[in-house]
Amino acid sequence: MSWEHINVMTQPYVKQTIENEVAYIEFFHPAHNSLPGDLLAELADTITAAGKNDDIKVLVLKSGGERTFCAGASFKELININDEATGKVFFSGFANVINAMRKCPKFIIGRIQGKTVGGGVGLASATDYCMASKYAAIKLSELNIGIGPFVVGPAIERKMGLSAMSQIAIDANTFYPADWAKEKGLFTQVYESTAELDAAVKATAEHLCTYNPEAMVEMKKVFWSGTDDWDDLLAERAAISGRLVLSEFTKEKLKGFK
Repeated sequence: MSWEHINVMTQPYVKQTIENEVAYIEFFHPAHNSLPGDLLAELADTITAAGKNDDIKVLVLKSGGERTFCAGASFKELININDEATGKVFFSGFANVINAMRKCPKFIIGRIQGKTVGGGVGLASATDYCMASKYAAIKLSELNIGIGPFVVGPAIERKMGLSAMSQIAIDANTFYPADWAKEKGLFTQVYESTAELDAAVKATAEHLCTYNPEAMVEMKKVFWSGTDDWDDLLAERAAISGRLVLSEFTKEKLKGFK
């Protein structure tokens, strides 16, 4: 393997490929696909642009690598927050992606190949149809460091219900298996391997492209009814996290990650 290839494999990216009217939007970060602010902004912009592209009928959200879909927010950035305004901007990153997914007029399929934590569970919950491998255990770990899943909470609650969201938010040390997430409504199907997952995602996405685009636009509006206030709601939630991350409790916890 060449040095150039190794270097590409370790560089963070957001990329989009279009095949048979399906946009595959993929993100990657070498730190377990954790998402710093610049990648979140690029992801939100890519989803918004795909929603406006007439050559695209369906979107697939996926990540690079094998066993981790998304480890949530970037701890490196989190540790460096020193004021509430910066904190709000940091936590607004996932809010902006979720709102871009909510407003996108096209169906978004989630392809969850591995473990997903915190903000990653929010991204999975904001897809319209989420498919996973058996390795896709989920965890909301925010309470461990003195904050909470405030920004992603509405998306998770909308998909899984308040009871399930509360359970994983309080039980912040536990990975819940993919089958549990399927039982609670997050995942539509759980597959034995990534290869089976990819085949199913491709078949589902391409089949959706045969449907009336106008009907799918109207259905998406129905699915997301009652969320028109999320621009404001998620910004308010980001401000809560931005305040809490400055607490002595959280600052002490974060020292262990330096």
